[in-house]
Amino acid sequence: MTTPARTHEIHPALDTPLLHDLISDRSPLWTPADLRTLTSTVAARLRAPLTEAAEFTEPKRWWARLALTDEVELWLLTWLPGQRTRPHDHGGASGSFTVLLGELAETYRYPQGPIRHRLHKTGAALGFGQGRAHQVQNLGTTPAASVHAYSPPLVETRQYTSLRDVPHEIPALPHPRGPHQ
Repeated sequence: MTTPARTHEIHPALDTPLLHDLISDRSPLWTPADLRTLTSTVAARLRAPLTEAAEFTEPKRWWARLALTDEVELWLLTWLPGQRTRPHDHGGASGSFTVLLGELAETYRYPQGPIRHRLHKTGAALGFGQGRAHQVQNLGTTPAASVHAYSPPLVETRQYTSLRDVPHEIPALPHPRGPHQ
């Protein structure tokens, strides 16, 4: 029996042996700790090409997909002062982000848990499991940029009016490519 071909897409500005090695195939999915290591390593070791590729736009935030495999998706996002996400979850995906430039404020909640706040400064990295809902924003006076990773990739997000509206359970949404083995 033939093994299906693996999907690998990499942004041209970051098509380096290092990134290929970092996103090498693993099965079945990446853990929050794996994702944290990925985003922090990419932010630290590919800082120059990431900074060069970053664009800062108004009124909407700017983002670019850096890499995609069957197991993980990697993004670069930029944030001008005042820009933010709406409260959302990641549809059952685990995730991570590392602040490349500036500072980002995060308000987050796990189902049935309290609403919490954290300030993430340049170099700060965190990994989170599939049950986390959050809102991220640039409350500072200078632009910010961050590297994000999700596993499984391409899962829809659910948006909320407020983090108070997060349900008692956040079930996984179906993956557009079908279930992971």
